[in-house]
Amino acid sequence: MIEVVGGVYRELCMHPRWDRYLASAGRGASVIAAPGGATRLHCCLCDLSHPIVEGAAALEGFELRATAVADVAGFHYTHWLSRPVIHRPLAPPPMLLVEADQVLQFGMLQTQATVHARQVVYDPQNVEHPESFRASGSTAERLALVINRHEATALLGRADTPERMAEALAQQEQAEVVVIKRGPLGALVWDHGRVHHVPAYDTLGVWKIGSGDVFAATFAHAWMALGLDAVGAADQASRATAYYCENRIFATAPTLAKFSPVALKASDRFRDGWRPTVYLAGPFFTLAQLWVVTQAREALQQMGLKVFSPYHDVGHGSAEDVVDKDLQAIKDCDLVLAIVDGLDAGTLYEIGYARALDRPVVVYCEQEKREDLKMMEGSACHLVADFTSAIYRTVWVGAAL
Repeated sequence: MIEVVGGVYRELCMHPRWDRYLASAGRGASVIAAPGGATRLHCCLCDLSHPIVEGAAALEGFELRATAVADVAGFHYTHWLSRPVIHRPLAPPPMLLVEADQVLQFGMLQTQATVHARQVVYDPQNVEHPESFRASGSTAERLALVINRHEATALLGRADTPERMAEALAQQEQAEVVVIKRGPLGALVWDHGRVHHVPAYDTLGVWKIGSGDVFAATFAHAWMALGLDAVGAADQASRATAYYCENRIFATAPTLAKFSPVALKASDRFRDGWRPTVYLAGPFFTLAQLWVVTQAREALQQMGLKVFSPYHDVGHGSAEDVVDKDLQAIKDCDLVLAIVDGLDAGTLYEIGYARALDRPVVVYCEQEKREDLKMMEGSACHLVADFTSAIYRTVWVGAAL
């Protein structure tokens, strides 16, 4: 039995539409239960969320141990790559105390949990102030940390190579395993002093919300319940996360066994720190168009890519003022992300010009008919129908250059 300890929060998203009580622990329990794992969820629930999570527990096959509170936190996203508006309960939830053999623990908003267990997988799950596993007095005979690069930097108070960060975290947290997720570069696994790498996997689309929960929960189930070593558990977690991102459901044992994703490949120079420059093509004549362009620019920059945006880097002007500068930027760029809804003539010209120069082009388009995209599809552009997937596809294509 794996005890899952953490928060169950309300997740709301404007586009794509989403309204659920899940993250992070609720999703973690569901992930472990999907392939038949025995699990019990420990969390705080209010009068509104309790019957919803109780129904999920009955349907999906996990046990529930809920502590009653007046309200639970909520995260409101405009889209899945936007910074959420966080609803914080007025009264802090009580401290959770769990003593068990095996525990998957997620960091929580505004409260802590103290766990005492033989074997623990800990995911801090806090982009602002990730906390040490032992900060609340928790103990574990065998501890595995599952974190991303940002959390690793915050916990250590400094940035370094992934290998040195993993070793330092293992010493600081008294952990035998440290898994650092690295986006398209996959995950670094530090296991008893030895370093291994597991790949991230390509998917047709990216359903981002909860992907970190899926990785941590799958790793916990594989490492603690199935007895896989840390490398095997991390690879299974990476494949299960790809399955979730592509299908928006949790993998069962049979579905994961049949799922054969292709590993993402990053070039040597990308691994060595080089980052591509993206030409961001798209109309910017209305507030809505400007908003999408700005959101795409910020998302790409947050993922470490360089961006040339005609609006931000050149601006409005006559043909004599802007055309030569834009075309030169396409020549200088490594790939193009084009926002095509509306079939703006300038954007279509930029796509054709880029393909004539053999620059890879990712086309983001939600509304236009397939017939209108025929030339782009036939010229080997990457057609993507949602914003989050378009950003990730751009990163993945750029990483391979």
